[in-house]
Amino acid sequence: MTIPVVAAQGATPACTVEYSVTSQWDTGFQGSVTITNNSAAVSSWSLAFDFAGGQKVTQGWNAKWSQSGTTVTAANESWNGALGTGASVSAGFLGSRSGTNAVPTSFKLNGTTCNVDSQPPTDPTDPTDPPDPGDGTAPALHVSGNKLVDAGGATRRLLGVNRSGGEFMCVQGYGIWDGPVDDAAIKAIADWKANTVRIPLNEECWLGLSNIKPEYGGANYIAAVKDLVARVEAHGMTPVVELHWSYGQYTGNSAGCSDAHATCQKPMPDMQYTPSFWSSVASTFKDDQAVAFDLFNEPYPDRATSTTTQAWQCWRDGGTCPGISYEVAGMQDLVDSIRGTGAKNLILAGGLAYSNDLSQWLTYKPADPTGNLAAAYHVYNFNTCASESCWNSTLAPVAAQIPLVAGEIGENTCSHAFVDQVIKWFDDRNLSYLGWTWNTWDCSSGPSLISNYDGTPTSYGIGLRDHLRALNG
Repeated sequence: MTIPVVAAQGATPACTVEYSVTSQWDTGFQGSVTITNNSAAVSSWSLAFDFAGGQKVTQGWNAKWSQSGTTVTAANESWNGALGTGASVSAGFLGSRSGTNAVPTSFKLNGTTCNVDSQPPTDPTDPTDPPDPGDGTAPALHVSGNKLVDAGGATRRLLGVNRSGGEFMCVQGYGIWDGPVDDAAIKAIADWKANTVRIPLNEECWLGLSNIKPEYGGANYIAAVKDLVARVEAHGMTPVVELHWSYGQYTGNSAGCSDAHATCQKPMPDMQYTPSFWSSVASTFKDDQAVAFDLFNEPYPDRATSTTTQAWQCWRDGGTCPGISYEVAGMQDLVDSIRGTGAKNLILAGGLAYSNDLSQWLTYKPADPTGNLAAAYHVYNFNTCASESCWNSTLAPVAAQIPLVAGEIGENTCSHAFVDQVIKWFDDRNLSYLGWTWNTWDCSSGPSLISNYDGTPTSYGIGLRDHLRALNG
């Protein structure tokens, strides 16, 4: 299906858009847009339109595709942003559908409606335009005693959300992000009064290994991460980049997959690729002290080894660990990889039992020549350490000495009673916490804070939203 170019007799539209469905099947379709600019030349472009039949863009090419609710946005890539007078550009996408596949009826290029009589083009300095990446006010953070402070010495708590997608979409061959990460989508997070966004990553995607589709890996993946980090910072929020899925075959106790590739959570990082990943990430962001590094999502060497001492030794020192077939990169190896680049950014390190056990974190604390190291902790209602008595006995001693960040908090009840308890304990001690997760999944599977990327909370997410607004409103 192709939308005809409709214009008043004798008038030239400011822009024209041809929308085509090139093929379709029961649950999906392939589409394309061809944009022609009939106005003054532009150095960048963004096309917006609305789906009326519940369609969803799943991946695309020749543009940065995103979708928030029914609104689809296609923004130029770095190499096709210039669009002279009379010039055209085409981009394509794959979409999912159910039932009808209604064709969009209105298109806007840089805010100007296309396929109608000419109207003045949007002023590129219009204040409603998204901010330029990187010109935000996110603070440079460092450790001072057991607090995180900014460059002026003011205490900073990391309070916000996780934005999942970068760890799985690419390795599964679907794209880079799950859902939109454009400026409107990041502003919706900021509107919750969050000041931090944790961004899970995949080492094979960042390194562009051969099993990754090139359009989603390597330089393209790194550029997408840099763009997202810049958008987060542009809204004054701290980006925490984190290694979630890594290489190494593990088929032992609690294995998430039997695949050697980075398709699930492994018990520990691997020596083959993870130090290279962190060296590259640190080199990329070492000149931006606002970016924090979270070494490894949820270590669980304790499920593979026979003793707790072996597990903590594996956690810190890596090498040949009992029960793990690949050579392990320990937390010390990863700290060394980051500091070896000259990067002084804040580093977070989660403990055992999927970051739920910090009982011997201080004993096995990695050495950091910059002293810019904090402890990371994860807690859900179904974890072992999920009570005030456990927090008092195992977390309070850690928090007394170094900054403590709950990198993931959540519950699978579609409510927020448990998270409310976590928040109170951490608030009472001026500690940090980040809700899992800012994705539109089911509130019990994930669990998901939102039902729409405009920031509409789930019954679970409303607790965190209202609390952040009360704290920072």
